[in-house]
This record gives sequence, structure tokens and C-alpha cells, in this order.
Amino acid sequence: MGLYGEPILKEYLIGTGGWAYFHVPRLNPLAAYSKAFNFVEVNSTFYQIPQLEEVEKWRQLVPPDFTFSVRAHQSITHKHQLQPVTETFESLEKMKQICSALNAEILHLQTPPSFKPTQASSKNLHNLAASLDLGKLRIALEVRNPESSKLPSNLVKIMQDHDMIHSVDLSKGEKPAYESDILYTRLFGRGEHNIYQPTDGELAEIDTAALNSKSGKMVMSFHFVRMYKDAARLKIYKQTGKFPTVTKSTGLTSLEEVLREDVAFPATKKELVHSHGWKLFDLTKAERIRAEDFLQKLPEGTYNSVDEVAHKLESLTR
Repeated sequence: MGLYGEPILKEYLIGTGGWAYFHVPRLNPLAAYSKAFNFVEVNSTFYQIPQLEEVEKWRQLVPPDFTFSVRAHQSITHKHQLQPVTETFESLEKMKQICSALNAEILHLQTPPSFKPTQASSKNLHNLAASLDLGKLRIALEVRNPESSKLPSNLVKIMQDHDMIHSVDLSKGEKPAYESDILYTRLFGRGEHNIYQPTDGELAEIDTAALNSKSGKMVMSFHFVRMYKDAARLKIYKQTGKFPTVTKSTGLTSLEEVLREDVAFPATKKELVHSHGWKLFDLTKAERIRAEDFLQKLPEGTYNSVDEVAHKLESLTR
């Protein structure tokens, strides 16, 4: 709550981890993406540091109020594990230049699972942060190894002392170790890696968690397999109070539509459930469920086409 108990007006930045696969005919992918979303997390910088000329072109392709965040190169977090050595500072300087060119206010650092938040590594982080001149640039730190609530108190204090944002995954039920003015969440879901599609209820839970925080700005970076569609679903929900359909039809026809996208036949029931059960389809215009809810009803065996699957399911649900 704000002054005199009024609710805090929250700013939402909803987008995805990159724009490379956002295809619209005759349009540059980033330019097209910026017509649909107001924010993007630049993921490619984690793998390769781009030339500044290329970065400057990215900024020119989007509206003035479009927001970037930048993932720090893996040499900083994975190779040198935040140690304050010359190579780390050189890479960070390049990251700062990229953020400046993009007018990005957040640099995201993600430690590898091998990173241990010991007293020594916490001291390294302090020494590194104390030596940086970030200006208005903020670090969002994601510690992949321990549970968010189990971050050691000395690490939490260092993060707070240097005005860092604790980056978490709200789709996994994680919560920041401390409140910040900015909530930064990278959403991967509860499946294997990012092979997941959140239900309407799960998206609503993510939104509720954000609303219940004391942060004034919500930065949400979707990384699910269908990240563009899922980010758009949350955006539409925020605008209208209702979730959109995910297909053009309902019932078994909707499931057929989902399966026709990329199922390779022949396929066993087990293969269908494992590879495609995570997907959503529209049971009705108001209700979406996972494909596995229907695919689990199939008798054991091998299937040779979507039509064969649909025919069997139809006979079972009459």
C-alpha cells in the first residue's frame, strides 16, 4: 500500500527472452515483436557479445518507450563465477556499453548450478559490485543453485547493500529473498527445462504473486516453449480480465489442431503423452486443459495419425 493506504500503482513490463523466432511476413522480427510487447530480455548476449553497431540498430527498430534488459555474458558468471578479475571487468564494461546503447536499466546475471553462495563467493560479489560504476544500471541476480528462500543472510545483505534485484521464477513458486522496488521474474514453468505451457490458473497465480509484492515495477520475461503466445495470454488478461483461447476451435477439434502442429507418427500413447501432453487446448472457450488429460485416456498402443487418435478419443468420450 502507498501513502494513506492507497494501493501501489504497478507498472507491468511483459515480454519474452528474445525475439528471433517472432516471425511476421515482410517485417523485421524485432520491429514486429515491439508492436506486440513493450519489453524484451536480450538473451543472445549471454552466449556472444554483439558489436555495438548491431546493438544500436536494435534500439532504432523499436519505439522510444520500448524497454530492454540484457543478460550478462556467461564468462562473467560461469567462467569466472563473479570473481573480480580483469577478464570479468572487461566483459562487464562491454555489457554496460550494450545496456547504455539500448537504454536498458537492468543487467541480469545468472549463476550456474555449480555456483555455491559461500562466504568466499559472497565476498567476491561484494568486491566486484563495489568496484563497478553502474550509474543508473541495476543488477538483477539469479542464483540458480539454492532455493530462493535459502539464500545465506550474508549474500542477501550484499545484494541489498548494492541495490541489486533478486531475480526469481514466479512460475515455480519462488519468492525474492527480499522486497525490491522492481520485481524481476524469468518464467520457465514446472516442466522439464522450459517445455511447459502454463494454464490460465497458473498465469493468474503469477499475476497475483506480482500484485501482492511491494514492488512498483513488474518485469516478466517468458521462456516457455510457446513464450510469445503465453506472454500474450497474460497481457490480454491484464487488459481485459479474461484469458484468450489458444486455438481456433474447442473440444476434440481443438486438441486435433494442437496435435497437427508437430506430432511425428507413428507414435505410442506413452510418446504422445510425454512429448505433447504439456500443451494446452480449448475444452471450451472459457476453459483450457492439458492435452495429457485426454491423451491419458487412450488405450496402450501405437497410433499412425491425428485422425486415428481423435477417432479413438471420440469413441471413448461418447
